[in-house]
Amino acid sequence: MSLCRYFPTPSDRMGILWSLLCIEDSVVLEYGPAGTTHYSISLFGGLGVDQQNRLFTTHMSEDDVVMGDVSRLERALVEVDQNYAPRVIFVVASSVSAVIGTDLRGVCAYMQEKVRARLIAFEQGGFRGDYSAGLCETYRLIAEQAVAPAQKRAENTYNLLGLSAGAYRARSDRNEIVRLMRAAFGMEMHACLCLDTDMRAVETCGAARLNLVLRGEALPAARILAETCHTPYVAGAPYGYAGTLAWLERVADALGQPIAPELVRELKEKSLQASQLRMYARMRKQHRPTATLYGEYEMVRGLAAFLEEVGLRVENRLSAHSLRALEAPDPAVRHLPVEKERIELLRGLRHQLVLADEVSHALLAPDNFFVRASMPLVHGAQTATHLPLAGPRGADALLESVEEYLETLA
Repeated sequence: MSLCRYFPTPSDRMGILWSLLCIEDSVVLEYGPAGTTHYSISLFGGLGVDQQNRLFTTHMSEDDVVMGDVSRLERALVEVDQNYAPRVIFVVASSVSAVIGTDLRGVCAYMQEKVRARLIAFEQGGFRGDYSAGLCETYRLIAEQAVAPAQKRAENTYNLLGLSAGAYRARSDRNEIVRLMRAAFGMEMHACLCLDTDMRAVETCGAARLNLVLRGEALPAARILAETCHTPYVAGAPYGYAGTLAWLERVADALGQPIAPELVRELKEKSLQASQLRMYARMRKQHRPTATLYGEYEMVRGLAAFLEEVGLRVENRLSAHSLRALEAPDPAVRHLPVEKERIELLRGLRHQLVLADEVSHALLAPDNFFVRASMPLVHGAQTATHLPLAGPRGADALLESVEEYLETLA
């Protein structure tokens, strides 16, 4: 066990909560003390998640804990159903109800006859891993219990699986991918799990022609939908110019249709232009251009490859979350579970381009060049939806930062 001086990594419970709150026409009911829910609310505003009339707690009492009495939960389910009429009530365990082993699935099973909303239970309470594990469980349970097999295929649509409100620039990345899919194939997004979507879209996402799996935690859900709805999927996220083109080529293979030629030309031209930075980077005699990345696994892996393409040596690839929920993660990407190790590593960096979060920024020596690319946000909230990290527009913005960084090494 280690002390945590700054922000602890959010638990599986937090990943579940911020994902479910991004689904309209639903309510999240947490079975636990009010204090834990209030703590969560203080975080969600900074993620751009609207929890107004969407997140409730049962205000679990000491007697409920000691006696194992769930009558308070039963009454809360009926009250939420009658007063707010959601399509779905997600019943989520708190740390307290998880410790005492409350059978939320059993409660939901016998209470289903007494409410109109569908009841779906999440029994993690913050003890089964960090938010990565919570995201994996959220995508999986939604695919298992909320999606209905489609009667008819919507050929011009796709789903995005794996977007998370807890990721930096998530909405901007979604908009960039929507733009790319429209430009490349003339296709439109049907549902986005789980970011700014609604239950009707989630329930009918089996009608989409293709699932795009943007983070590894959503792979189990994609396999479930492939089996139950016969929907093929493509795993991976588009970062950089060459990386985006390679991603679009995999999508084209799955669809059986070509990419729009003008988009292919644009990406190849930009990739060629970006590669010319390699010569400029080699001219830095005093300090070799070097980068360290810290953040979401897919972002770290994708942008590290792009930075290497433009001539930077990537010294550290650090995932902000555990890799246990991922299948065969890249061994070049590390997770440092002990905060002290990460603090010491960051404080030791010199003359590097560092893509990380605001907490990391405070630890860096002033001769490093910092680019914010990860949560948490210490000051303010995410508001922009046009500044992606993914896709060619994300690469455009990062290239400007690379050029500024190289100037500091002159």
